This record gives sequence, C-alpha cells and structure tokens, in this order.
Amino acid sequence: MRQLEKHIDRVQDHPDRNFIFRKLQQNVILKEMSEQQAAELEPHLMVFDCKKGDVLLHQGVYEMDQFFILDGILKRVVTNAEAKEMILRFAGRNDIETSYAAWRLKNQTPYSIVSVTKARIVKLPLPEWVNFVDKHPALKQTFEHEVTRVMSDIMAHTITLHLLHAPGRVHRFMRKHADLFECIPKKELASYLNISAETLSRLKHQGKI
Repeated sequence: MRQLEKHIDRVQDHPDRNFIFRKLQQNVILKEMSEQQAAELEPHLMVFDCKKGDVLLHQGVYEMDQFFILDGILKRVVTNAEAKEMILRFAGRNDIETSYAAWRLKNQTPYSIVSVTKARIVKLPLPEWVNFVDKHPALKQTFEHEVTRVMSDIMAHTITLHLLHAPGRVHRFMRKHADLFECIPKKELASYLNISAETLSRLKHQGKI
C-alpha cells in the first residue's frame, strides 16, 4: 500500500467547487443538510484525488479523518502481526468512511482505509466533523445510525464467511451491493469473500452467479 502524498485543495477554492457540492449533496449523510449547514461545513472540507492503493488512513494511529466518497471505491482492511490482511468492507460513491467509534473511545484506528480504484474524496479532521454534528442533532443522528449500520453489516459478513458456501457468499454480496459488484476488481472481491479469484471466475463461468 502506498502512502497518500497527493496535493489537497480546500473545496471552497477548488475550480470544481459547485460540482463537488452537488455530489456531496447526494451523500448518504449530507443529503439532508441545509444550505446554512453546508456553508458552515464548507471551510473545513478538503478534496483530493487518489490512485489505486493510496492509503487514506493507517491502522494504529490516533489522528483520524472523516471521509465522503464522491467517486471510486475504498476498502476498510485490518492487518495482523503476520501482515495477513482481511477486508472488512467496501465503500463506494455517496458513501462515507470513518473511524468514529475508535475516536470516541480514544483508541488507535483498528483498521486502514485504502483506495481500491481511482477515487475522489472529500475529507475533514474527525474532531472538526464531530464538533459540527454535535451542533446539528438531526445530522448527528443520521451519522451515528449509519456508523451503527456499517458495524452491523461487518459483523453479519464475518458470520456469513463461516455459515455460507462460496456461491452463497457471492449471492449475498450481489444482493446487498449490486452497485459495487462489477466495479470492484475480482481479486479484491474474492479476498473479501474469502475465496480464490479462480473460484470466483469458475462460479461465474458455470453460471452459478
């Protein structure tokens, strides 16, 4: 994985500012945001474009950001002491990525966040985001509900890795994440489903998925 070293611009100074804000208004969290709230949040927002493999957040750090995905796909991945990786989730357009729970508990980040494809991301420091939503209870409720939903999905996925056979795991992913299935590199998807890329290809060719 490559350390992120891209040039980062403030959204309010970016030549694509209006387009970026239209995209942000489609985000799962920000779509209910008022114009006044958007104006309050804008000075804190930074936008950057990243390539496949760029690391947005490293596992084991205390300095954290809140991410809003405009385009592309990110993955949440945990690495053990033997450098073995496990993908916990994928997040695509209009989704978020965060380490909010770890920040609240004053813990280190328990996972990394990495770009799976070329992506455009808007971010701000997590303390600034928390300060913002603390002043807007409806947005905070939406945000915390989404954080809880994501954690529940990760737990359900972990359980299905043990309970479902390979086709069942693929079918479940297709049912829950149809918008991502064709966009994720098959090697990454196979790793997430704990099957080989060859097995995934064989299932497809045999018409089982």
